[in-house]
Amino acid sequence: MKRNYLILFFLWMLPSMIVNSQTTISDSFIFDGIVRNYRLYIPETYNPANPAPLVFNLHGYGSNNIEQELYADFRPIADTAGFLLVHPNGTLDGSNNLHWNTFGTSNVDDVGFLSALMDSISITYNIDFDQIYSTGMSNGGFMSYSLACALSHRIAAIASVTGTMINTTFNACEPQRPMPLMHIHGTADGTVPYNGNVFFVSVPALIDYWVEHNNCSATPVITEVPDIDPNDGCTAEHYLYTGGDLGSTVEHYKIIGGGHSWPGAPININITNMDFSASEEIWRFFRQYNLDGLITRLTEKNEPDFYVSAFPNPSNGLVNLSYAENGPKKIHVYNQLGQLIQHINTTDKNTTIYLPAKGLYFISSSINNSRITTKIVNQ
Repeated sequence: MKRNYLILFFLWMLPSMIVNSQTTISDSFIFDGIVRNYRLYIPETYNPANPAPLVFNLHGYGSNNIEQELYADFRPIADTAGFLLVHPNGTLDGSNNLHWNTFGTSNVDDVGFLSALMDSISITYNIDFDQIYSTGMSNGGFMSYSLACALSHRIAAIASVTGTMINTTFNACEPQRPMPLMHIHGTADGTVPYNGNVFFVSVPALIDYWVEHNNCSATPVITEVPDIDPNDGCTAEHYLYTGGDLGSTVEHYKIIGGGHSWPGAPININITNMDFSASEEIWRFFRQYNLDGLITRLTEKNEPDFYVSAFPNPSNGLVNLSYAENGPKKIHVYNQLGQLIQHINTTDKNTTIYLPAKGLYFISSSINNSRITTKIVNQ
């Protein structure tokens, strides 16, 4: 879980971090006698008149908030989706490593700190308290599960990448409501084994618990993720458990042969799956839910009143869009990092889009005030 190898990556990414510093606030406050610091990313689309969702992105053991900000980067997604993004730091343990107290190795109240951080941010920024989410890498994933157990009245949904739960937390977990969650984990993870050990709960046992807690169907819909990068050394399967209370679901990305890493990260470590972006999929999952459960009408979109077909999918580089409606259309094409790569204004019913490289793309079509987004895999 220690990520010292990210130091070189941090130095490499420093120029881009400086560019983004205009929208990143570094701040701190004292909690339980300890100075706790964090970084808050505010997208240009943030409007103080409208409550914005808040996403916690928690670092792994031995890492820090800047490394997590760069390695598991949600900032381009926040720019288009309009949520606030916070990267807090844990505290130093006896080995001088930053960590979250999910293993019972200290007396630090990280649950209390993260709860207080929500309130602290809300003093200055208009956050939507019904749409607060937590995700994290490794130890940060463990911490997200701790929040699901202890702050289910404040956290709408969680996602964990390579982090499960320790047995004591698992046995004492008493969430007060259904908790939608996504879990991403490699079967060849040598740090947090997929099948667990004497300290860590196995991924199958973890999934079974939350499926039962949410009252989801025990039989998942299993889909193979398109192997768009056959050279990454692993493949992925997607498990979807539906039918839970308040519309809750459990999603699991099982990375066959994958290691202790974040899928779609800008650097490949420990056998990193590059067939999808974990950050993109986590936000796609989060945005469906608030504290009341499934959101029937997404707040950042109007319900589309038109239909668009996109083919072929998977694509070989060219995607044909076909609309039933006449009139002006705005088409935006985003890559898997949420970056805009094409913008087309047209009145035609049929349009062809060229995708420049292999990967996952999102084509957003707008007619009048309605919008629909189509996911395309380019092989």
